[in-house]
Amino acid sequence: GGARAVSGVSGVPGVDFGIEEVRGSFPEEMEVAPLERPPDATVRLPGSKSITNRALLVAALAGGTSRIENPLLADDPFWLMNALVGLGFGVRVGEEGAVEVAGGGGGIPAPSADVFVGNAGTVARFLPPALALGSGPYRVDGTPRMRERPVAELVEALRALGARVECEEREGHLPLVVRGGARGGGEISVSGERSSQFLSGLLISAPCLPGGLTVRPRGALVSRPYVDITVRVMRSFGASVEEEPSGAAFRVAPGAYRATAYRVEPDASAASYFLAAAALTAGRVVIPGLGRSSLQGDVAFAGILRRMGCRVSLSEDRIELAGPPRLRGVEADMNAISDTMMTLAAIAPFASSPTLIKNVAHTRLQETDRLAAVAAELSRLGVRVHETPDSLRIIPGKIRPAAIRTYGDHRMAMAFSLVGLRVRGVRILDPGCVTKTLPGYFRLLEGLRRGG
Repeated sequence: GGARAVSGVSGVPGVDFGIEEVRGSFPEEMEVAPLERPPDATVRLPGSKSITNRALLVAALAGGTSRIENPLLADDPFWLMNALVGLGFGVRVGEEGAVEVAGGGGGIPAPSADVFVGNAGTVARFLPPALALGSGPYRVDGTPRMRERPVAELVEALRALGARVECEEREGHLPLVVRGGARGGGEISVSGERSSQFLSGLLISAPCLPGGLTVRPRGALVSRPYVDITVRVMRSFGASVEEEPSGAAFRVAPGAYRATAYRVEPDASAASYFLAAAALTAGRVVIPGLGRSSLQGDVAFAGILRRMGCRVSLSEDRIELAGPPRLRGVEADMNAISDTMMTLAAIAPFASSPTLIKNVAHTRLQETDRLAAVAAELSRLGVRVHETPDSLRIIPGKIRPAAIRTYGDHRMAMAFSLVGLRVRGVRILDPGCVTKTLPGYFRLLEGLRRGG
């Protein structure tokens, strides 16, 4: 989480608090009280983490000063903003929360730097290709969990581009030392089977390479909607990206990004918790700012809730959901929207029939082994779970009170807090881990009692 975030964010003008300070304001554990009546609420959410971090890095590579409006201000974007400051870019957070980024015109201002990425997977995967545009050496390190998460596919691709990349302690893992020399104009391939972030990281830096770059994904590409987000953000800043049919290859033309004013849409992964809360309690929730026109694939989670019996109304920029008297179990392939897998797992025990969540083996390599963690905590609640290498089958049954371990994973805390809306005595251990992506989560959850 944000153990080093006070020193981290102090480098970003306009930020007068640290995430460590925010985390310190949380108790060691937090009990979630059941709702006394079904909620009827409008929930206004901060910006998407995925879009915020893409827009921040693209803005840094652009020429001129960009303005990022409605960004997410939480652990992961702060790690990226702090890294950008350490690399010589100008970054400032204004009073209204917008971020101004003075771009480097396709280069890295600092000739060398040490960069700490915390536990932010997007930062760890997006930065090294950008660092290959500079001279170096640039050292990239993260938390112990981040050191465990593999980056071998990215290292291999950067070496193929001509960058010099050294893995200090273990091949294919952080800490990395990146030196420049990346060349473009050709074609490389990268595996997409464990993370789409390797492909996204290469694409983001591709316009700044001489001759551009063609990237061809190898194998099945997990979390494909996130690559679509990457391409759409790049195009918003003036990049030319052409995709072959079915994503067989992405051709990026050379040319500097243009500075722009970019507005980040609300976080669809965060929206899943509030939609699920209404589904679970026969309540009604409206999420403004998300809908059919959204960049984020996680909006499709509303479709899974519809299959469970919810009434869902989706307009261009608004989601409204009303929960049924009793949810139905579903079978769901969640490969493309795996950040919402834990949300579904948390409400599945309340359904009238079992739920099968499948094709999510890659979630074992995220903030924690998410399949193992979900199975363990559902079992702690008395729920029967059948776990396979890539799936969970959840059998509804009587749920008992429990203290839920979160494993330092923000999505464990947010998903399992939903159980407490129906069951008395559910306590969330280390609730402060939500600062990774949504520091105000529990305040928003309490808002359901008051109508949002």
